[in-house]
Amino acid sequence: MNPTNGFDDDRFQKQKLVLVTGATGYVAGRLVPLLLESGYRVRTMGRSIEKMAGRSWGCHSSVELVKGDIMDIASLNRAVKGCGTVYYLVHSMISQKGKYRHADRTGARNMVRAAADQGADHIIYLGGLGDITHNNISKHLLSRNEVAQILKQGPVPVTVLRAAMILGSGSASFEILRYLAERLPVMITPKWVRMPTQPIAITNVLGYLKGCLEHPETRGKTFDIGGPDVVTYRDLFWIFREVAGLPKPVMIAVPVLTPKLSSLWIHLVTPVPAAIAQPLTEGLSLPTVCTETSIRKIIPQDLIDCREAIRRALDRVRREQVDTCWTDAGAMIYPEWTHCGDSDYSGGTLLECGYRARVNGTARSLWSAIVRLGGRTGYYGADILWQIRGFFDVLAGGVGLNRGRRSKEHLQVGDALDFWRVLELDTPLKLLLVAEMKTPGEALLEIRVDPLDGHQCDLTLFSRFLPKGLPGILYWYGLYPFHQYVFVHMLKGIVKAAGLELLSSPKRFTPKINRSCKTIDQ
Repeated sequence: MNPTNGFDDDRFQKQKLVLVTGATGYVAGRLVPLLLESGYRVRTMGRSIEKMAGRSWGCHSSVELVKGDIMDIASLNRAVKGCGTVYYLVHSMISQKGKYRHADRTGARNMVRAAADQGADHIIYLGGLGDITHNNISKHLLSRNEVAQILKQGPVPVTVLRAAMILGSGSASFEILRYLAERLPVMITPKWVRMPTQPIAITNVLGYLKGCLEHPETRGKTFDIGGPDVVTYRDLFWIFREVAGLPKPVMIAVPVLTPKLSSLWIHLVTPVPAAIAQPLTEGLSLPTVCTETSIRKIIPQDLIDCREAIRRALDRVRREQVDTCWTDAGAMIYPEWTHCGDSDYSGGTLLECGYRARVNGTARSLWSAIVRLGGRTGYYGADILWQIRGFFDVLAGGVGLNRGRRSKEHLQVGDALDFWRVLELDTPLKLLLVAEMKTPGEALLEIRVDPLDGHQCDLTLFSRFLPKGLPGILYWYGLYPFHQYVFVHMLKGIVKAAGLELLSSPKRFTPKINRSCKTIDQ
């Protein structure tokens, strides 16, 4: 055997670095541990090292974490350097929203250039399934196809896999299906529910992605991948409710319901916001069925049918073993004005509100309650006000409280938590959340525990808000009395939930207005 050809010697192949882009996304986040388990050396690329480090594979001895962005050619060159195969699993739909087509084209061109310049020998890309000549072709599917075409124009061989709906716990498509089926016993169904589709289980998607790395005959080719069933979306609703033990839904057909109206309805009923739901629902208006199945002979595997895929996904949701979720994708933005030591933030007004209470107990005892914040647990106080805020956020186009959290007991950096995202996590001392709700400004919420002598500690809630003009200032002061009420009751609720005792009542300790960055100790 000659190892220089890259194919004949499996050990030589596994010595070469494999780059996985978009490593904290839904598919990539599950592919990484599969590759590591198979003995590959993996380099993961994402926009946040901290976010990748928080994953279960983040400290694996065979993984290398690099910060990079497909829009930044210099960082992309650094990420690709020294790698043989590149998994291009990046999509800008979440981060760029309405501008995702332009961003996707730019990112693909940058990858072509970086792969060629750095000597990569294979690119594997996961795209969308559907006839691009169809009258109802969606912008989303057009964008996925454009990316494939751009990648194939470069000198590095590309394998393109085209998939329809991916069935797996945490996927956006599955979450839409789950919430609609669970929450709507009576459904008004548009024409697209009768459209044929060929879903595929996430396990099979990962099997094909890994298989393309190990089968050189897939290079330079495009394959349709799908499960064994061709069904309609109406069938999927019936199958889901049957597997979940729910009564059959009443479906009322209507002659027309545009993708935009459908996406707004999905936004109200499910955790998936309209900005993401609309591109997805636009793709439901045309058949998404495999036109060829040649990959099944090259990479044979047991294909999981829709019923079994839904059963497995529901089982993982119920056991809170959702490895990755559609909410994991997107940039984790750390506001610039939070970095202490900087000068006044462009003359802007930084608004603050903080409350602190002394607790008879250890930091770890308190942390057991803090780490369960949000989701089904709620906020330990004034939950009705949180629910009202979430309702208005949904009406404004935000995610509201629908997103919940991945696990009731565990948090990691980058996790979505209702309309927050975990920015920093220092167990058992600090939880920093950045707001992803619709607000006229940028907001952070910090929960901090400071251990003291004698098994006592201080518990602090600290909010910072950088308003955008007059609307932001009016927003802050309009809600300020509610902030005070909420913080006091949250502090008391956290202490009670931890089974501890307050030694002093919660007291406000920060000024209402401050023009420079300060730590909460000041």
